[in-house]
Amino acid sequence: MEKEIQEQTVAFKFREKMKEGLLTDIEAVDAFVERFKELTAEINKVIIGQDKVVKDVLISIFSRGHCLLIGVPGLAKTLLVNTIADTLGLTYNRIQFTPDLMPSDIIGSEILGEDRNFKFIKGPLFANIILADEINRTPPKTQAALLEAMQERSITTSGKRYELGNPFFVLATQNPIEQEGTYPLPEAQLDRFMFNIWLDYPKFEDELLVVKNTTSDKKTELKKVINAEEIIYFQNLVRKIPVADNILEYAVKLASKSRPNTPHAAEIANKYLSWGAGPRASQFLVIGAKCNALIKGKYSPDIEDVKEVAVAILRHRIIRNYKAEAEGITVEKIIEELINS
Repeated sequence: MEKEIQEQTVAFKFREKMKEGLLTDIEAVDAFVERFKELTAEINKVIIGQDKVVKDVLISIFSRGHCLLIGVPGLAKTLLVNTIADTLGLTYNRIQFTPDLMPSDIIGSEILGEDRNFKFIKGPLFANIILADEINRTPPKTQAALLEAMQERSITTSGKRYELGNPFFVLATQNPIEQEGTYPLPEAQLDRFMFNIWLDYPKFEDELLVVKNTTSDKKTELKKVINAEEIIYFQNLVRKIPVADNILEYAVKLASKSRPNTPHAAEIANKYLSWGAGPRASQFLVIGAKCNALIKGKYSPDIEDVKEVAVAILRHRIIRNYKAEAEGITVEKIIEELINS
């Protein structure tokens, strides 16, 4: 109890100094490290054995990015998003994507009011955190309704522009097994996701703990660790982190090496890729590396920070050719070669 009161006191002092603009850069970085640890510890009360996944999702949030979570049923994709929403003091909506879902079901629609004037009724997209559950089960027309929202943080309907919540994140889930009755996400939409995160089966010990916790009457109470104002503050802090020129060059070269038949293309890209990553990948590599460095309490990222976020950023931005598929060369293998080349 005493420790909890102490933590609340520290958090209160931090928020007061943050509002008044009295925090030094060192204090801000230290506060970010502590908040990240608190968030991770709280999420791990429910999500067991997915430390790398939790870390990547939180990096995406603090980098103003969006996440695509891919995994077979039962790996707690939806539970992960729900748990993260419970630990953040933000508004949250879940949208279940189905074949009959229309764009107006997401963004909202205009109705004729009693005063004979049309008024806009906001859809579930107007929240801070959006869970787009089974996003590939809805037709492209409805998927496209997310494009403007994910990039511009706004939507346009009937010639009027409406700002979405701030902060705003789309955390989408997808099942890689069932392809019947699904609509693959177009490349333009995939590119708007900062991370493509694959969830794997848990380790034996982790699964034992999961089963033990979920088959009893044990209830886990989660506390709100951070609010919207703090998240925005830390998002701006990530952007302020300086990056050395050699790190910028490394990130841009890494993305460039994935583009076949271009001056900087790696040999493996020319051999096994049809398309490579665009400039948005270079941007995300740098901003992701910044956030990854901050988590460790560093004041500037290095090449290792770029490498740590590279797989999840490049995975959905490079397209293998028939030769790669025929020889069983995976996307992850190609990215590994690009990093090591």
